Amino acid sequence: MSLSMEWDSCNQVTVSRSALRHNLTQIRRRAGGAGVMAMVKADAYGHGMIETARVCAAAGVEAFGVAEVGEGVALRRAGIAQEVLVLLGLWPETAAAFPAHGLTPVLLDGTMIEPLAAAAAAAAIVQPVQVKVDAGMGRCGLLPGEIPALLARIAAEPWLRCTGLMAHFPSSEEAQAASTEQVRHEFLALLRHLGLAEAEGLRRHLANSGGIFHVPGQGLNLVRPGISLYGYHPDGARGTARLREEGISLQPALRCTTRVLQVKQVAVGAGLGYGHTHVTRRPTTLAVLPIGYDDGYLRDCSNRGQVLLHGQRASVLGRVSMNITLVDVTDIAGVAVGDEAVVLGRQGDDCVSADEVAGWMNTISYEVLCLLGNRNERKYEG
Repeated sequence: MSLSMEWDSCNQVTVSRSALRHNLTQIRRRAGGAGVMAMVKADAYGHGMIETARVCAAAGVEAFGVAEVGEGVALRRAGIAQEVLVLLGLWPETAAAFPAHGLTPVLLDGTMIEPLAAAAAAAAIVQPVQVKVDAGMGRCGLLPGEIPALLARIAAEPWLRCTGLMAHFPSSEEAQAASTEQVRHEFLALLRHLGLAEAEGLRRHLANSGGIFHVPGQGLNLVRPGISLYGYHPDGARGTARLREEGISLQPALRCTTRVLQVKQVAVGAGLGYGHTHVTRRPTTLAVLPIGYDDGYLRDCSNRGQVLLHGQRASVLGRVSMNITLVDVTDIAGVAVGDEAVVLGRQGDDCVSADEVAGWMNTISYEVLCLLGNRNERKYEG
């Protein structure tokens, strides 16, 4: 979160451009020659949509995926020229933005056709669209049996042209999930039934990060890396370890740090934080860190989380507050005001990963990156 003042925040997110480029290289190794659509929705999972898109564009990425039209417009205004796919389709009031800014909506059902066709006709621009198949998640899109009728309606509109058909794996992070192979089989069967399995100029895509690494030979021409672009596997540390065994290495691109605000001594029996959920059992040296749940470091980390100070682990004691977290530095020599504390990332020989933080927060790495990345000052390196 950028501050509208002249002072920097004590909490800092640093994004490594070189890590993003490295991860793209690893993704292309497993993409089987398919094009790459980099998922940059949610402000690039906390990494900053514009700068991430610029790095990816310079590295040759063919397309970008965003959630809403405003994100697509922002990419265009930043000079991004590649195809931009808007995954959540359109509303009648946003239809005109698609031909105006050269964006491609995903049509989720037939209600989106009329307003988009009218906007395209008014602009005298043939508007590309893609179609979403609900492959078993119950979320957006139409079931396979409903797709032919939707494609026929699109074909009947002179100002619309279908340029892609897509679906989404529900369980591809699990390398042996039977549902993954079933989804792939049914999607390919639908393409063959429609006569589109080899159609020129048609994007055919199914693979998210898990699909890229665990579903070889998709027979499709585009992949959609999200979490893997940012250095993580959708199955967490277990998935990362599997990739490492296969010679694939992903580099986390985001590091989050804060600084020691105060160092203090407390006696045995001192209650710490709201509700005194931790009571000291020994004379304790505390480092007060100016980061809390307002900054994306959630209360779930209370009495569970760890940060790195001087390359060593310091445990969170007591409840995480809105802007303050206490950590135990009794066994870490020389901690002083102003010292860097690593909330996420590497310091010395140790690393706190988003998967580890996700375990403390009872969530997934995606949410950790979005929380910390979108709530703190961000800079880039490499």
